[in-house]
Amino acid sequence: MAATIWINKGALTEYKLHQESLPALGDGEVRLRVESFSVTANNVTYAVIGDMFRYWDFFPAQSASAVADADNSIGYGIVPMWGHAVVEASNHPKIMVGERVYGYLPMGTHLDIVPGQISRGQFTDMAAHRQPMSMFYNQYSRLAADPEHDPAREAQRMIFGPLFKTGFLIEAMFRRDAWYGATALVMTSASSKTSMALASVAREKSPEIKRIGLTSAGNVAFVEASGLYDQVLAYADVASLAQVASVSVDFAGNATLLRSIHETLGDYLKYSCIVGATHVDARGGGGAPMPGPAPILFFAPDHATNVIKELGARGFGESVAASWKAFVATTDGFVSVDMRDGVAAAAEAFQATLAGTADPAVGIVVRP
Repeated sequence: MAATIWINKGALTEYKLHQESLPALGDGEVRLRVESFSVTANNVTYAVIGDMFRYWDFFPAQSASAVADADNSIGYGIVPMWGHAVVEASNHPKIMVGERVYGYLPMGTHLDIVPGQISRGQFTDMAAHRQPMSMFYNQYSRLAADPEHDPAREAQRMIFGPLFKTGFLIEAMFRRDAWYGATALVMTSASSKTSMALASVAREKSPEIKRIGLTSAGNVAFVEASGLYDQVLAYADVASLAQVASVSVDFAGNATLLRSIHETLGDYLKYSCIVGATHVDARGGGGAPMPGPAPILFFAPDHATNVIKELGARGFGESVAASWKAFVATTDGFVSVDMRDGVAAAAEAFQATLAGTADPAVGIVVRP
């Protein structure tokens, strides 16, 4: 029996548990049993901008009995997760039962894939419906030959890994363009994992740039304790930002907050970057154009392609690995892992993250 959580794409607080018998495995297909995945603000972003970037298309909410279930599946989708899985059944000669992998998984218990482009270290799901999307989301790392795999840090990889690479790529983008002449980096949702990752990489690779974290009043102490920021301000204190050449990265998706940053910095703001949307209830735009540069949405896969072209695949991997090692060492002291069992736990964790009530000092891992 397979179980998945279906989220109402038009009302993310609505969801239901869908269960059905597993279908027969087709020729060349492989069945993955999901072992574990993390639930973070990154998953909320996938849902919020799911139609824009086709995140809902990776794992369509439909049943094997599509005709009978058609009415129930309309308007629902399955949010992608990052995690580990084991090969439960295989009709492919190069993929053996029992092999473990890491990659993009549904919020559920099983995933059938069509492996292709197989190498010692990875393979790609060649299912037709996934081909229009970025290849980075379709690749699965084979843990037995994966240089990034650390058995002792599987939880940290799920919680921080994808978010860390986004932070790594944002820093690379700014550094490639000499930070647009800025001397300060302003980050919203400073307690978020992606913001912390960006702060860590900037500290390592661009130490001359002042790192300023903006967060809710209740999270100021937590963000300061991370040691990743040169300055931490509560959202209510945005007006106290120094009038120096700056770039901003908005992880919150709060249009009012972003406008405050633009109005405070004015011409001192050299670049405004939007990443994700953790404050879902305030993500709407509207109103008059903001002062300063127009906010630009960051799409990690496109920038990953650019960095890989610059460094080469091996150089990119080595650079990410070095920065990842430095970052993950800082998480041991202030972020704990909360392991939860059952697919229903994933829905509960997603709703808490969506509502902004999830504890930033806790990384949630679900074993469905």
